[in-house]
Amino acid sequence: MLTEKLKELFKKSNLTTPDELKEGVNKAYSSAAKSPKSQSLFPVGRKFAESIGYSANLLDTVPEGSVESFAGVSNVSVFAEIEESAIVLDIGCGAGLDSIIASRKTGVSGKVTGVDFSCEMIERARNSIKEANISNIEFFCSDAETIPLENESVNVILANGIFNLNPNREKIFSEMARVLCNNGVVFASELILKGPARSETVCSLNNWFA
Repeated sequence: MLTEKLKELFKKSNLTTPDELKEGVNKAYSSAAKSPKSQSLFPVGRKFAESIGYSANLLDTVPEGSVESFAGVSNVSVFAEIEESAIVLDIGCGAGLDSIIASRKTGVSGKVTGVDFSCEMIERARNSIKEANISNIEFFCSDAETIPLENESVNVILANGIFNLNPNREKIFSEMARVLCNNGVVFASELILKGPARSETVCSLNNWFA
């Protein structure tokens, strides 16, 4: 459910609607999957990944397809505490960089499920695990509001910069709570404002990635 505050903002203004924002974000990330070296609205790729804490040595061990389209906000899979045999959900997995790193921590007895609303990103992620012959990861093209997993079925959730990209956050949090098992943990990173923003900055597609 969209928060009442955001509903009121969209109702009182002629700003971009929630559906239009979501469609615009999807197009932007799908473009980064199809043409990662093209100019983007947000940082993408290996140089950016290294700048936020993924080591060069680690990135060298991941298929290039997942590295060159990386578009998170931190190295969440590096600092996340993931035990061997854990069942992990990488929500907003993009091209699969965090999923692949997490799969190494779980080992062959664990499993990682990656979910992303950009089917182009998911295709890139699937190509990477095929290239690397990784068998304990499964990727789904799906909205974060409708996670294709059973109730209480995962031990760890990774979320690397997805909440600012979807105004339907209450539903996302609800879905995360549904699939997380008792005593499960969430490791999440997100960009935050240091001060209040004008409503048009919050709702305009042109400023969505600013």
